[in-house]
Amino acid sequence: MSCTTVLVGKRASNDGSTMIARTDDGRFDVKKMVVVEPKDQPRKYKSVISHAVVELPEEPLRYTACPNVDPKKEGIWAATGINAANVGMTATETITSNPRVLSADPLVKYEKANGRKKEVPGGLGEEDFVVLVLPYIRSAREGVLRLAGLLEKYGTYESNGIAFNDRDEIWWMETIGGHHWMARKVPDEAVVLAPNQFGMDSFDLEDAFGEQKAHLCSADLREFIAENHLDCNQNSGWKNNRNTARPSSANQGNIWNSVSNAVQTVAGNQDKAWNPRDVFGSRGDSDHIYNTPRAWHMGRYLASRSLRWDGADPRLTPESDDLPWCLVPDRKVAVEDVIYLLSAHYQGTDFDPYIHRDTGKRGMYRSIGINRTGVTSICQIRPEGLCGVEWVAFGSTTFSAFVPVYPNVPRLPAYLSKVTEDVSTENLYWSSRLLDALSDMAYGETIREVERYHSAVLIGGRRRLLETDRRMAAICPDPVKAGPEEAAELEKIALAANADICQMAKEETTKALGTILQKASEKMRNGFKLSDN
Repeated sequence: MSCTTVLVGKRASNDGSTMIARTDDGRFDVKKMVVVEPKDQPRKYKSVISHAVVELPEEPLRYTACPNVDPKKEGIWAATGINAANVGMTATETITSNPRVLSADPLVKYEKANGRKKEVPGGLGEEDFVVLVLPYIRSAREGVLRLAGLLEKYGTYESNGIAFNDRDEIWWMETIGGHHWMARKVPDEAVVLAPNQFGMDSFDLEDAFGEQKAHLCSADLREFIAENHLDCNQNSGWKNNRNTARPSSANQGNIWNSVSNAVQTVAGNQDKAWNPRDVFGSRGDSDHIYNTPRAWHMGRYLASRSLRWDGADPRLTPESDDLPWCLVPDRKVAVEDVIYLLSAHYQGTDFDPYIHRDTGKRGMYRSIGINRTGVTSICQIRPEGLCGVEWVAFGSTTFSAFVPVYPNVPRLPAYLSKVTEDVSTENLYWSSRLLDALSDMAYGETIREVERYHSAVLIGGRRRLLETDRRMAAICPDPVKAGPEEAAELEKIALAANADICQMAKEETTKALGTILQKASEKMRNGFKLSDN
């Protein structure tokens, strides 16, 4: 499934929070947002796509999820959520690989029964990961390790990028073939941009096989690389011997470990670090149309002063193969910046599909905000108080608004959770889809109303979060230490706040939908008046 991911470290954000965000770009999948209570979590899980069966631990945590409305079609596809331990997860960013990797460790595909041949279950994938991992972890690092165990046991049928966050850390994990994997702790000062490609452009294997401070990987990854002649780095310092394959001491340094110097090093010194993207990733012509332009546009927004993205002599272009996996932004990043990135369509460039002039470049690259997005969420884990907040939008992010909710509650408002396959303006999913289609048809006439709508929902949502945070802090400054009575009161306040936020969002969406419907109606081609003649 094609998606776009943005990860924001705690010292890169404006409020000290960690953020993991992703557009879930499917096939116009009908989505909802729900809370899964421990009693509703299965103890034996069977994948619809691969038929893999997984026994699950007892005592799962409560968590939010954004599943498909009809799980019988292709499974749950829970997509993203935050659990009761304030750990977030988003899965997955479909990524690319290359024939060398996929032949050495093939993807684990489901095989149907045929005559005397029995059915062969496949591996696990995007359909399954959130349900199998999020209810059982209490930190971002634990998320990597639990999923790693599942990958090594069952394998996967696709190439995946997965993110986890807690109050202190973000971990990004990428699969390698059917069973191998690697993961990096996102530098606290950095933002990661992931557009459907194998992303990591440096990795410290000595740390991964030593202290494991910021790097984790499959136990046999060094041997896997050496035995299959996968290393393509010109100056990697590797020896092609299964027992000694490791980076040389001259190349131990990771250019992103000293993140304060990242904006200076990315443009000129990237070849000094071992680059797993060259080893495990792709470099195809389609990447330059579908994937890398998205990273370019996001990087251009975040570090426009620090790096040369365009102009007469750009260092980084929409089709560059060495766009940075992460960078230090020119200024602190807020939720509104992440929303802007994930709703982008190359504004301010000749590639914008909505620009009036046509220089021959209009719409030539795949936008981030795309028509077939099912759901987009930002899992924000703040440094204090009732720290988890989940921002959710349905449909095309170019036009849909993001609504914040507190996830540590037993249920979510019907406006988010009661969605059916029937079109209705009684829920945010279908209202957003209607608003998207109408706005796209009359972009010039409706974009100001879309911007007003986005601003109104953000202002209304943020104001309610601020007021609710203050009320909660007055009851208990640290909800982790809350007693039973205090916890019950905090939950009651969070439920009321979510209801109020969703009622506000419903009113603003209905208002915007009415205005946009009128604007789009006026643009209908069959309009005719006697006074026109």
